[in-house]
Amino acid sequence: MFVVQGCRGYVPAVQTTLRASGPLPAAAAWERYADLDLWSHWAPQISGVAVAGGHARRLHPGLTGTVRAAGLVHVPFEVLAVDEAARTWSWRVRVGPITLHLDHGVDDPRPDDGPHVGARTWLRTTGPGLVVLPYAPLALVALHSLLLER
Repeated sequence: MFVVQGCRGYVPAVQTTLRASGPLPAAAAWERYADLDLWSHWAPQISGVAVAGGHARRLHPGLTGTVRAAGLVHVPFEVLAVDEAARTWSWRVRVGPITLHLDHGVDDPRPDDGPHVGARTWLRTTGPGLVVLPYAPLALVALHSLLLER
């Protein structure tokens, strides 16, 4: 599912919401988010993650570092919030003057999902439309990959 909304503010911004479901159980999908060493296994646009200051390589509020995108671009990030129990987290990434805010979550399947759905995931991205909209197809591929058993 793909939804685009306009946002208020001085700089034109949009917000996309992407959703995916797949066979991997929700707890396992959350671990793929929480363990930074696993990001490049399910997100094709990420080739590595470096953390600042020798921090643990698990999501926690205040974690900073860089994501290496496509092996070329180093994108600084800061994790803003993590709720392990709710399996949600938020972070901010910056490329020059451009800032994106991304909210992620993993949910248990709904009763009407059927036997082959182990989890649902979602991503809400807010930022300049010229960056958010082209990023959406890559992000949707990553969300589906996050939930594949392999």
